[in-house]
Amino acid sequence: MALKNNTWKLNQWYDQNVAGNISYSGAPQLWAWGKNDQGQLGQNSRTKYSSPVQIPGTNWAQLCGRGDPSGILATKTDGTLWVWGSNIGGNLGLNSQINYSSPVQVPGTTWSTTKHQLGGLYYANFAMKTDGTLWSMGYNNKGCLGLNAPETSHRSSPTQIPGTTWSTVSGGMIGYAAAATKTDGTGWVWGNNQYGSLGLNQTHANTFRSSPTQLPGTTWSRISLGDQWYSVLGRKTDGTLWSWGLGSDGELGVNNRTAYSSPVQIPGTTWTNEFVGSNKNWLAVKTDGTLWAWGENTRGALGQNQAYAQLNAASSPIQIPGTTWSQVGKLGFGACMALKTDNTLWSWGYNASGAGNLGQNQGGSAYYSSPTQIPGTDWSDIFGSTHADNAFALKNV
Repeated sequence: MALKNNTWKLNQWYDQNVAGNISYSGAPQLWAWGKNDQGQLGQNSRTKYSSPVQIPGTNWAQLCGRGDPSGILATKTDGTLWVWGSNIGGNLGLNSQINYSSPVQVPGTTWSTTKHQLGGLYYANFAMKTDGTLWSMGYNNKGCLGLNAPETSHRSSPTQIPGTTWSTVSGGMIGYAAAATKTDGTGWVWGNNQYGSLGLNQTHANTFRSSPTQLPGTTWSRISLGDQWYSVLGRKTDGTLWSWGLGSDGELGVNNRTAYSSPVQIPGTTWTNEFVGSNKNWLAVKTDGTLWAWGENTRGALGQNQAYAQLNAASSPIQIPGTTWSQVGKLGFGACMALKTDNTLWSWGYNASGAGNLGQNQGGSAYYSSPTQIPGTDWSDIFGSTHADNAFALKNV
């Protein structure tokens, strides 16, 4: 039937008056899976899950699962900071050393919701506020809290690291080292300098810095530390990627197995800020959506459809199939995950000791040497918890 003059179909009215004028981002849900021996999955239990389960609440924004083996930090869109899991040394910032199996709020409502502004390492955590201040909490081994204080000076409540223009932060798990960048493009490191992992052209095993010390250069956009074997990566604003520290299994990505105490460039100029390292390998995404891996191939962690016996390591980046990758995360020793632009989530590598950290509903010690999809198509952000064998991801629903 023909329309009368000056009348509208419903979809015509919607297109003209609604579409493009409003947006709906949902109320982000937080999901977790894997090992749960310290309550790190936020389920008010110690039960492990081999498939994603929802953590109570909505409007989650960012998460860091690298502090302690299982101390978790997360922010919500309202600027609140929530913590749970293991609290050794007071790394949860609650002025106690009590473990929590459900999220508990840290005082304050101006904590940052921006990615790469939460960080953690063994028994210590870092969090930024919206005013650009950086705060640390937990054990101060090797001066890793960055407070210019003795190693025995621990903090169970957030304590400010000097400065007000911080932009990203990262911790290095067992290495007791940390790194951060500022809005002026400077890069800063502190903590343990084992194998030259601070990038300051020093290799003395017992050298450490208890205050942030500047790296050469003023164009750093992000610096991230591996979790166990003292390798470090940093990206510059021109899209170049640099590495330093221990390279015994090619984890520095510069086609050798040498240690470097100063930054050396990994080939390529189109790297993004999406890169992450765990035991002896790294993942990184380029601007064209390609995903690259290098280092040790533990349980197929390099995603090449080859087990360790066929490919034990790669000392230069090798591409994982696909061209629509957007984010990367580590899930424990030899386990990885990555997000695609279509909001699908993929995992591969080692399903550590039946922890279920691959999210594939596998309770045994299975492993996958190629990316395998985790159910669902509405994932929006991913966060690994490398040493504790568990994972976290946001859904926008």
